[in-house]
Amino acid sequence: MHSENVENTPLREVGSIVVCRSKQCAPAKLSMSNQYIYNSLLHLFENNNHKKMLVCQANPSSRTCLENYITLPIKVGITPAYMYIDSVKITDVIINKGSNTLKLILNYNVTFNGQTPDCTPAQSILYVRNVNHILLEDPGYNCKMTTVGTTNIKTIFVIDYIDLDYGFIGGYYSLGLSGPAYGGGTGYMLLRLPKNAYPLDPSLKAPKPQKKSKDSSVQTSSSETMQGMTMNVQADTAQGAENETVKVFPLPAKN
Repeated sequence: MHSENVENTPLREVGSIVVCRSKQCAPAKLSMSNQYIYNSLLHLFENNNHKKMLVCQANPSSRTCLENYITLPIKVGITPAYMYIDSVKITDVIINKGSNTLKLILNYNVTFNGQTPDCTPAQSILYVRNVNHILLEDPGYNCKMTTVGTTNIKTIFVIDYIDLDYGFIGGYYSLGLSGPAYGGGTGYMLLRLPKNAYPLDPSLKAPKPQKKSKDSSVQTSSSETMQGMTMNVQADTAQGAENETVKVFPLPAKN
């Protein structure tokens, strides 16, 4: 089953990017800088380096998955077919110093008509221009979809939704194929990353004090008790000795 209305969703400019953090979602332009979003995306991709992102075709309003993949109509030679992408593996994350860009090496899991072609990694760039413009694109990667020649696949992903708590990234995509297999389509998709965007546990805990063993505590309490009893006996003895040396003289009666 193919969702024609979703496939034909046009690639559009994002009016406001929604960012979710601490279980609350709000437009980024209200309280975030582009540097904050860039740092958050860096943490998100660094935490998920060498992990697999799940891909789903989604509703742009509710941001819920409609299918467990994205699909688009293509032609392989003269044969009509549908191409599917259900996951993307992050092979490497490279920071570009002095610019709000990340270099990502992505491996798309491409299938068509039940076949899985050999594809090269996509050398993608994630660009955070400002709080309303985040773009993921690549110059194209090659797939061996026919016995003659290779097909070049180019991807553009305009991000409008980032969930730092659960590792979701949503946006409008456009995919185009050129070569022996050609075609393409647009739509809205969600990327699901295994880990969230928080690199450290913010709750710091002091080291627990070392507990004394039961035997040592019993021995300590016993020695303290014996020491206390000895001191009390010594004090009583000294007080008794002092009382024995005290002589009482009768006071003379006054007439």
